[in-house]
Amino acid sequence: MFRLLNALLIAIVLVALPAWSAPECGRTPEECKERRMHPDMPEPELHGKAFRVIDGEETNSYWRQQGVEFVQQKLASEPNKRQAKNVILFLGDGMGVTTTSAARNLLGGEEKSLSFENFPYTGLSKTYSVDKIVPDSACTATAYLCGVKGQEGTIGVNGQVPRTDCKVMLDESTHVDSIAKWAMEAGKWAGLVTTTRVTHASPSGVYAHIAERDWENDAEVSSDCGAGSGIDDIAYQLARGEVGSKLKVILGGGRKNFVDSSLESWGKRTDGLNLIDEFKSASEKNVYVTTAEELAAVDVTKTDRLLGLFNDDHLQYLMETTVESSQPTLEQMTRKAIEYMSQNEQGYFLFIEGGRIDQAHHINQARMALNETIEFSKAIAAAQELTSEDDTLLVVTADHSHVFTYAGYSYRGADVFGKTPANGHDGKPYMVLSYANGPSYENFYDAETKERKDPTTVVKGAHDDEFPSGVPIDMDSHGGDDVPVYALGPWAHLFTGVYEQSTIPHLMAYASCVGEGHTMCK
Repeated sequence: MFRLLNALLIAIVLVALPAWSAPECGRTPEECKERRMHPDMPEPELHGKAFRVIDGEETNSYWRQQGVEFVQQKLASEPNKRQAKNVILFLGDGMGVTTTSAARNLLGGEEKSLSFENFPYTGLSKTYSVDKIVPDSACTATAYLCGVKGQEGTIGVNGQVPRTDCKVMLDESTHVDSIAKWAMEAGKWAGLVTTTRVTHASPSGVYAHIAERDWENDAEVSSDCGAGSGIDDIAYQLARGEVGSKLKVILGGGRKNFVDSSLESWGKRTDGLNLIDEFKSASEKNVYVTTAEELAAVDVTKTDRLLGLFNDDHLQYLMETTVESSQPTLEQMTRKAIEYMSQNEQGYFLFIEGGRIDQAHHINQARMALNETIEFSKAIAAAQELTSEDDTLLVVTADHSHVFTYAGYSYRGADVFGKTPANGHDGKPYMVLSYANGPSYENFYDAETKERKDPTTVVKGAHDDEFPSGVPIDMDSHGGDDVPVYALGPWAHLFTGVYEQSTIPHLMAYASCVGEGHTMCK
């Protein structure tokens, strides 16, 4: 009996004892409430694994010198008012501020910087669409590429076109053209690079006009609108459309949308077409590649147009590639695209997307989302290396954010993929990274006991770990917060401030003297 009571007492103590709890407050209720908002965590070992101090950080001079150097840097910076011969727009799909902030830890610490965070000018863009507070990648592509906002799910059409409407979009007066077309009309070349399908929402904004982002092949159009609707699917518009058929470089995934299912087992078309063979037969100098090795071997001086489709669907997440994958990285595709486009003396417009940041967030896989962000940063560093800020405008932004949280008062040097120092009121730890909603919910909540599971028993260090989400839904949702814009090169200083996302292509057009709007040349 004594042993049973003793064991019971120990169990009660263990359950009641959290890893850390705030000391007794002893103040007014309001003061105590505020103390709980900003808890004073127990101090870790100075030289322990979870605490890191950069040499000099504990001194006044370290921070004051940093501040002085930044002021001097800004004072020495003069606005570049030359005409931009080239414009490269980098799009980190779903790359909100919490994503870039958390990703710095993968570079060695929160004090590090992604390549584009060193650009001299930054701003914020408002991402809402005509019909939604929180947008998707389709309507945002219309905004930052065409300079007009539309409804969610639509691409290259204005706000008069409802999503999945099979009639209204046939009226070409609702169509809006992208800066890629403006550039081509000015004698420049245009191209696109993405880690998603080349017919996916973001890259489609370069060349397509469509009421439904999912109409990537003719079978999808027929399913929603019936046969003979008169609607050209997105892959068809890329192959035969006014803009798509003139793009000089197209690199990404998604070859399934270009080939009939009767011709290839992986094909999804039903109209008998093989748009890849059509591309190859259009010119002896049209080059089609499917591997990283083939891409590296391309002689750009002997190439009319370059098409690289490296997977049937999206490109694989970099963390899931193998030697057998033979898939180029975003940096490799970026380098080859710039090498090719630089041949045009009139200049070029190039759209480059790190598209799988977004898709990893949708499935609550923060580790892969942040890794894709680092790869995106590498591609931008490569572009900066290969171009000159004297004549090339680099713009980096996101289409929208995610409901991704970076929280919990962790100590410097702690594992960003680990738990926070304190536990929740249920005595269980919580993670530094989490999501407001998403598919991972059931992995972290025990429906029978109606309690949270200990998240450290679920997050084990695998590349595809799911991180906790608060509301169970099929895919995590986008966030509605403003997203940053970073700029370097001619007229980059115009990108400061807070503005509509649809302003971005007008700023790029002003700097490069393309389009019918206001430009530096006029």
